[in-house]
Amino acid sequence: MTTPHEELLPTTRRALLHRIATAQAEGRAPSLMASVARDGELVWSGGRSMVDGHAPDENVQYRIGSITKTFTAVLVMRLRDEGVLDLGDTLEKHLPGTGVGEVTIAELLAHTGGLVAETPGEWWERTPGSTRPNLTDVLGEQPFKHPVGRRFHYSNPGYTLLGSLVEALRGASWEEVLRREILEPLGLDRTSARPEAPHAGGWAVHPWADAMMPEPLEDLGLMAPAGQLWSTTADLARFACFLVKGDERVLGAESLREMRTPSAPSQADNWERTYGLGLDLLRWEGLSLAGHTGSLPGFLAGLWVSEREGLAAVVLANCTSGPLVAAVAADLVKIVAEAEPRIPEPWRPLPEVDEKVLELTGPWYWGTQVLALRLVNDGGVEIGPLTGAGRQARFRPHGDGTWLGLDGYYAGELLRAVRRGDGSVSHLDLGSFVFTREPYDEGAPVPGGVDPQGWRGF
Repeated sequence: MTTPHEELLPTTRRALLHRIATAQAEGRAPSLMASVARDGELVWSGGRSMVDGHAPDENVQYRIGSITKTFTAVLVMRLRDEGVLDLGDTLEKHLPGTGVGEVTIAELLAHTGGLVAETPGEWWERTPGSTRPNLTDVLGEQPFKHPVGRRFHYSNPGYTLLGSLVEALRGASWEEVLRREILEPLGLDRTSARPEAPHAGGWAVHPWADAMMPEPLEDLGLMAPAGQLWSTTADLARFACFLVKGDERVLGAESLREMRTPSAPSQADNWERTYGLGLDLLRWEGLSLAGHTGSLPGFLAGLWVSEREGLAAVVLANCTSGPLVAAVAADLVKIVAEAEPRIPEPWRPLPEVDEKVLELTGPWYWGTQVLALRLVNDGGVEIGPLTGAGRQARFRPHGDGTWLGLDGYYAGELLRAVRRGDGSVSHLDLGSFVFTREPYDEGAPVPGGVDPQGWRGF
């Protein structure tokens, strides 16, 4: 019997090592480190280095660049879940005077606020944060590049605003809030705003020669919430697992599912990639992945997690360009998923069954289309077509005999069973649609009525 703690097979481990070794060699990275987690446990780590016998391990820090944004997004979602703010709130409501106050918090999280991609002035990643002491220095005189809410346009200043929002509402620095609310509860003790030994140095590798030079290391100041952090593959693998399962001390699974739901239009040059709330969403050779990538001078980072497979992979390198770490991390997930498919948990019956819910299961008709309602093991229900394509969704119970749609066409819609005076079920009401036990059931209030002559041939 396979358990989450069991090691990967030797052939799988060799395939993983081959993938990162090829990436380090062909990408000419001074070092490259990777880890894979399965069902919440670290199951493999591997490193390659230009120095014989000195490969990094899973506890060596690298700078992770924009993966920092996902940490910032979790802090914002915590504020939402506490009722401190709503994602539909404008920035002006909580952080007045920025000059871009009409942008909503959700739009900032999803990069749909129309804001500039970078700060004005000198290249912000290679200059001290002290040169941009105020939000006006980060945003510039013309902070909008597109109409608000119309398109996806990645914005580093947008996450500076979210970091400042966290500081304003918590009354503490972004770094302090991050440590208190995410790093300490999750045990990410090798994740920090500044490098802590052992850590890799950042390098630039010459594009046309096997030569390199060190990159400058700058503190990003106000831009820190967009890309400041240092971390390890072990810490990030643990964080990746949290992004699926959740942790009630930090953020629940439902809020994380919301973060993993597309919130931005697909990018025009890649219809297989879109963005949620602080999370990049990618379809990769049959896998649905969520995560983020990152880069700063001297460093590259990639993190992906597959909810379906229970797999997470992290790849970190210390070079400005070279190995395509996002692709490497996605390949690591794919290697394990194909070589060692996830073994399902044993089927188990529900601990108890609500008879009033049980009587709702089975076939229902939306007009003439037949769908099935099933009671699932988390106490919710799901509806979907018996055959072929069609609308399907999962629903969470409200506790009052109604259910809230979680995904698909009916996300956010209310499902309720309408009962007759004697308690028997007349029909289901789903977002005003009437679902009946028979096609156009004469005994149900079908809008428009049912032809009194009934069904007939031509």
